[in-house]
Amino acid sequence: MGTRRRARELALQLLYQHELTREPVERIKDGFEDWQSAPEAAQRFAMQLADGTLTHLEEIDDALRRQTAHWRLERLAAVDKNILRLAMYELLYDLDTPPAVVLDEAIEIAKRYGAEDSARFVNGVLDGFLKARALRP
Repeated sequence: MGTRRRARELALQLLYQHELTREPVERIKDGFEDWQSAPEAAQRFAMQLADGTLTHLEEIDDALRRQTAHWRLERLAAVDKNILRLAMYELLYDLDTPPAVVLDEAIEIAKRYGAEDSARFVNGVLDGFLKARALRP
């Protein structure tokens, strides 16, 4: 597994745990065995993703609400919601990664951590978001 995929998975774990406990991610990471064994580069990128996602959470969630008009964000599975949040952070604010790569990474992580239909749901939401943005001037 590549460093950036590992970092995305670590960031997902941090965001998921943060959502459940409201503990700061700095405190959460210290209790994760996966975190301790991850390369330093993965840890740095994971913190960048988690911190960036939480910093822009209101804007990200607003964009997700618009994109998931038939689904209340509060009713989404916590894993799916946080995978979407991470991907939306990268698509909106961390523009170093090509959108197609962000989409593929989110789908693969959803396959690993989500429910049976998670990957398809994540793909639909993110693909719809990317298509809607491409239509804007």
